[in-house]
Amino acid sequence: MENKLRNLYALQLIDNHLDELEEMKGDLPAETLVLETEVDKAMGHIEQLERTMKDSFMARDRADEEIISFKSKLEKYKAQQYQVRSNREYDALTREMDTATETIAKLEKDMELYEGQATTARNDIEAAKPKLEELRGQLQEKQAQLEEISKANEQEELKYRHEREKLLVRIKKADFVEYERIRNAKKGKAIVPVRRGACGGCFNTVPPQKLLELRQNKKLYHCERCGRLLVSDEIVRSVTSAG
Repeated sequence: MENKLRNLYALQLIDNHLDELEEMKGDLPAETLVLETEVDKAMGHIEQLERTMKDSFMARDRADEEIISFKSKLEKYKAQQYQVRSNREYDALTREMDTATETIAKLEKDMELYEGQATTARNDIEAAKPKLEELRGQLQEKQAQLEEISKANEQEELKYRHEREKLLVRIKKADFVEYERIRNAKKGKAIVPVRRGACGGCFNTVPPQKLLELRQNKKLYHCERCGRLLVSDEIVRSVTSAG
């Protein structure tokens, strides 16, 4: 049990160092993430506009081809008018001509609509591009700042991460899961020492009987108030002296 307590407390100390290195980055990671999301969103918006423009131009061209086809049919019908031999044939031909004329009128309106959609999308693209470039510039600036800070602490961070990996091999999965659960719930502090008879996390007084049991290092003890794991001075000294 003592080894378990030492390993868990040693893990907490390493995570404390890593947290301090992360805090040195300030809001840069969060700001970078926000800008990355905004850049992706802006790029997606432009891509959608480009698809709209392309589809609208294609629809316009298809409508134009149909208009040419119907106008050709209309000219053919007009020529056939002089060749009909009965009123029935004339009426049928007239209906075909009326249908072709109506279809052409509708297709011309569709062409105008598609042209308008394509033009609007193209204008929106031109308006969106400067905003995208602005966001990219801001992102590159934040990334450069973050990279500078990360590079300055790179060796130290690698050292602590290497120590953490070696330590995790000696910690049972169930213990690590509990440690992470408490750590995530308590702002990074899962295991704390007892200071002057009180929890080092929430400063709640630890009952005398529990203090005696805690010093025996025979089981895991949680603070009755905050739920953090508590360790004795002996564990703290053994870990810090070994470090």
